[in-house]
Amino acid sequence: MSLEIDIDTLLKESAKAAAEYDAAESGHEEFESNQQDLQDRKALRRVAGLSTELQDISDAEYRQLRLEKVVLVGVWTSGTAVDAENSLKELAALAETAGSEVLEGLIQRRDKADPATYIGSGKVTELRQAVVATGADTVVCDGELSPAQLRTLEKEVKVKVIDRTALILDIFAQHAKSREGKAQVELAQMTYLLPRLRGWGDSLSRQAGGIGGRGPGETKIETDRRRINDKMAKLRDDIKEMQVARDTKRSERRKHSVPSVAIAGYTNAGKSSLMNRLTNAGVLVENALFATLDPTTRKTTTHDGRVYTLSDTVGFVRHLPHQLIEAFKSTLEEVAEADVIVHVVDGSHPDPQEQIRAVREVINDVGGGDITEIIAINKADIASPEVIMQLLREESNAFAFSARTGFGVETLLAAIESSLPRPRIEINAVIPYTRGELVSAIHERGEILSEEYLPEGTSIHAMVDGAIAQQINELNSSS
Repeated sequence: MSLEIDIDTLLKESAKAAAEYDAAESGHEEFESNQQDLQDRKALRRVAGLSTELQDISDAEYRQLRLEKVVLVGVWTSGTAVDAENSLKELAALAETAGSEVLEGLIQRRDKADPATYIGSGKVTELRQAVVATGADTVVCDGELSPAQLRTLEKEVKVKVIDRTALILDIFAQHAKSREGKAQVELAQMTYLLPRLRGWGDSLSRQAGGIGGRGPGETKIETDRRRINDKMAKLRDDIKEMQVARDTKRSERRKHSVPSVAIAGYTNAGKSSLMNRLTNAGVLVENALFATLDPTTRKTTTHDGRVYTLSDTVGFVRHLPHQLIEAFKSTLEEVAEADVIVHVVDGSHPDPQEQIRAVREVINDVGGGDITEIIAINKADIASPEVIMQLLREESNAFAFSARTGFGVETLLAAIESSLPRPRIEINAVIPYTRGELVSAIHERGEILSEEYLPEGTSIHAMVDGAIAQQINELNSSS
């Protein structure tokens, strides 16, 4: 199968896929509706009408983050107006994923964010008026606020204020399922909340009193910070222990020279849908940001029988909190240790190039920048053909496909298989029939050039890895 994509052929296939969209829709719904995880998640809904307006602003960090009706606020410091609007639209999608209803979005043009109020003292009054007019109970800022900015804004607008980082952390906390994922999210949350710790009035500033509390003493907030630091240290130790199992599995794959492919990309770009298409893994698929957090690895085979692994990884987003990158590094190592990265891009997104830049920034941060990268442009059935063509021209080794309809998946799969590292050692040997496991290993991990069955055994001419070549040498020397 040729891997070269003809633009005219792509346009014809895209038009055909779009025309057959309604027919494919019913099969797609059946393909996704069998997921028990998705059904379980939709079985629990947040209760509307519970006000989160604060009587005492200092309650903020001692309440569970609960978003309902929100007003979004962004500061436009660089780029075009379209870039600022796209960033706020993404924040709206994040807020909806967390379970809230977005009522209004405001953008303030400034050279840089105000160090005291984020948007400037004049705009704070307008923000308060918008909150009162819409009946919102939460303000979400499109950036990471300092503790001082957070306190000042909450004092002025009289409702709960959170930033983009807290919003993403809340989504991760909702969607984490595995023990490792929950520990990673908890560590990231504590890292974020530690400098923002405060309580009712000055109660956390009082020293312990009574017997055993006299002398220099220790304030309650210092005690709480010490306990949080102890908990964070324990979480880091737990994550390191859980990482041992992941490293063991990864070392076994390296020992047997099993190639690995990591599916990376922007959140909600279609990574899990592609994983299900290629391996029928049954990974949770939902039209929501960060629907899946825990990596899934499946063994699959090429058309010529070689075995390799395919891993679905956590999605990325622009301005991904540094705390999450640090906490999820053991998980993101699936990307850094892979032989091939399939970078899934949402072709229907208003700015797919910005998505590509954001994902590559994280990949480079975890050490995966020198790995073979395949750009997989998803949603070719509904995306603009002009956008698809532009991406194909600008990005090398790029392929368009649709996880929904299956268009282009075979071409993408052929590109993945051709990018896998090939065995480098040539062997030509006769293997006794009593060593069938060695023949099976050659079929799984090697590349068969010729094979013939003789009375004394199986004559194989193949390209294999070093481990198999050593076993064949030992077999020949013993005979």
